[in-house]
Amino acid sequence: MLNCQIHGARDLRVEDAPVEVLSPTQVRVGIKAVGICGSDLHYYQHGRVGDFLIRAPLTPGHEASGQVLEVGSQVTSVRAGDRVAINPSRTCGQCRFCRMGASNHCENVHFFGSASKWPHMQGAMREQVVVEASQCVPVPEGLPFELAAFGEPLAVALHAVQEAGSLLGKTVMVVGAGPIGALILMAAKLAGASRLIAVDIVDQTLAACTRVGATQTINVAKDPAALEALAEGKGQVDASFEVSGNYAGLANCIRLTRPRGTIVQVGTLSGNSEACPFNQIMVKSLSFVGSFRFVDEYAWAVDYLSRGVLDVSPLLTDAVPVARVHEAFALAADRQRAMKVMVTF
Repeated sequence: MLNCQIHGARDLRVEDAPVEVLSPTQVRVGIKAVGICGSDLHYYQHGRVGDFLIRAPLTPGHEASGQVLEVGSQVTSVRAGDRVAINPSRTCGQCRFCRMGASNHCENVHFFGSASKWPHMQGAMREQVVVEASQCVPVPEGLPFELAAFGEPLAVALHAVQEAGSLLGKTVMVVGAGPIGALILMAAKLAGASRLIAVDIVDQTLAACTRVGATQTINVAKDPAALEALAEGKGQVDASFEVSGNYAGLANCIRLTRPRGTIVQVGTLSGNSEACPFNQIMVKSLSFVGSFRFVDEYAWAVDYLSRGVLDVSPLLTDAVPVARVHEAFALAADRQRAMKVMVTF
């Protein structure tokens, strides 16, 4: 089978690889679409994500959908020919975090396309994957594979909105309007938020957020003064989502969120933190919570996509065949042109 592997920074190769053996509880899926995520881009561009360094060839990709090719002898939940979205997280169900309902912190998790463990956890950017039957969520015939693969990033967004508490009638601000930020806006709207503000430095991504429900967009690079109205009265925002992974973005969340409001940290922070007013978290009695991956939200996400509750198609920039995978990564890295790019098989 064809297998995309990152050997180091800017070293992505499409190679032949042997197929995996199928156990009685597992399913073989022919991959049809895989989304390129920010972490995939970091592995490709830098050979690492934060402290997670590629030490052996890594197959990226954790946003995937496909068609069942074969099932193990004990599998009854899906059958050959079924169209499925694939949950990239296989948790143990036994550790203390799984038992407390926080499986996103499973001590023994296997998560597609991550160098956080050794041996690395290989991802879905290949012709076939073998997964547990429980990781396969059936999708209807009418849902394109490219949209079914949005299940994972939408699950991340739904989990972040869950962490914020009730948003009914609230003013919500998302700082960092990439794919996850746009999906958080959609999830917040579904949760009842009445005002949806997207903040970014790229007009094209802000335009995409408008298409999926943002009621206001602010390009802080071009018009930083536009934030000042949101700072009045100790802050006009009820709940902020920091998705940019930038301390300047977090500073704006702290400054613009009202006393006793909530900030959800979704992005992985980097850069200089010296100018970030952390003391205001105390002064304004803010709730500051982190949001990591998802728990039950993957099934919710696929259900919403399957029933058309949420339409993510405005966020799909292009679907690029695996033969042009290098073009796909170049496009995905260009925020002036792309929101979500899929690699197809």
